[in-house]
Amino acid sequence: MPVLKKGSRELFPGATVNSLTDAAARFFVRRGRINIAGQAVRSIQMKESTTRATILDAVSDIELLARTGAGDTQAFVALMQRHNRRLYRVARAVAGNDVEAEDIVQAGWTHAFAAAGGFRGESQASTWLVRIVLNEAFGRRRKQRPMIEIEKLDDRLEAEVIAFPSNRSNPETDAERAQIRKMLEKAIDDLPPPFRTVFMMRAVEDMTIDEVAAALNLPQATVKTRLHRARARLRWTLEQRVGANLNEAFSFEGARCRRITERVLAALALTTPDGAP
Repeated sequence: MPVLKKGSRELFPGATVNSLTDAAARFFVRRGRINIAGQAVRSIQMKESTTRATILDAVSDIELLARTGAGDTQAFVALMQRHNRRLYRVARAVAGNDVEAEDIVQAGWTHAFAAAGGFRGESQASTWLVRIVLNEAFGRRRKQRPMIEIEKLDDRLEAEVIAFPSNRSNPETDAERAQIRKMLEKAIDDLPPPFRTVFMMRAVEDMTIDEVAAALNLPQATVKTRLHRARARLRWTLEQRVGANLNEAFSFEGARCRRITERVLAALALTTPDGAP
């Protein structure tokens, strides 16, 4: 049998080329099995994570908060994904722009994570989360400029006209619907902050008057008044023209929802069971 030599010296005494080849082959086979085993474990972990995420979809907000307070990262992710859109819309109603709204939501979630263990269930979990985000948003606003006194707003706001295309008999294309949605978002952005916040929470996010009043710590009568003035400014015809698209305004699905979730987890140095940040 041939042996490996360097000059007259055997590199591996007693070992033949064939035996070394066989040993190397066994090593790589074992290594391959380890890799395959590792891939199988990761696959099982991912399946378990997906299954658990599906199960968490049916878990109540209060239970998710309790699990979050106990350090369950996946429960926290489920809670974020369930409420990201509402909290983003509320934050944007106060901030008036996408970037700051995302920052507000991220900060709100970090506060919620820290306080989850102390949630006592005295209000709905969704209302509790909205209050946290509103406190963050209003706190930032106070640092920027004084809040607008609603009583000082000119009543003539209700008479202002918002330009909007007339109703046409031709079918709307997807592009037209997207343009209408953008026009609606712009019209809502132009509302005075107190009107905009109430309108976003009630008309866009479909929260009840009770929920809005509780979240903003306002009398129900004040909420109704602000909602009425907001709708008057937007004009009845505007509301009729794009009413079917209200739920699509200020969307927080897909990439944006994932981005804010990942930013919150990164800020808190948390990872999910499947190893994702």
